[in-house]
Amino acid sequence: MGKVSFDMSVSLDGFMTGPDDNAEQALGEGGERLHEWLYDLASFHAGHGREGGQANRDSEVLEEAFRNTGAVLMGRRMFDFAEPAWGDNPPFGVPVFVVTHNGRDPIPKQGGTTFNFVTGGIESALDQARAAAGDNDVMIAGGANVVQQSLRAGLIDEFQIHIAPVLLGAGRPLFGDLAAEHIELETTRVIESPGVTHLRFRVVK
Repeated sequence: MGKVSFDMSVSLDGFMTGPDDNAEQALGEGGERLHEWLYDLASFHAGHGREGGQANRDSEVLEEAFRNTGAVLMGRRMFDFAEPAWGDNPPFGVPVFVVTHNGRDPIPKQGGTTFNFVTGGIESALDQARAAAGDNDVMIAGGANVVQQSLRAGLIDEFQIHIAPVLLGAGRPLFGDLAAEHIELETTRVIESPGVTHLRFRVVK
């Protein structure tokens, strides 16, 4: 069985979106700044079916994050906000399990992505994602609520955050609902780049 992880870009003050994230601006006001480090990477272009981009250490970090992914898990809010932008060929290429209160039929897309809607909660969704992934990893794509539920339930094995050198001041905090929790982490890697710092942690269980 593979590991369960997540991989998120955040501001230095811990926000994964700017203020007022909605269907029209999924990353909120100023939230695009969190992802500027990846838009011109070779691995980002390849994931969207394009050629070109920079082949550097940041590109390697992005590529390895998804290299062994066999299934993806996400929340309904993330799906609703981002699915129109992903189009007919989303950048996953594996089954995606959407945690939701309102079920619907699966939505198959090009390139191997099928969106499956799970109404039984985060653990049921993860069980289905693990079964689909087999020996490969399950990647939790977001949003913040799903990440927090997974951490609180002890379901995460490791995670990586990419810290953009910006203070957003407000928005959706990645770890904001975990104030009462005590979760031990082991730092396993730090990579510094001019536009981002990559931090990887193992969750101590």
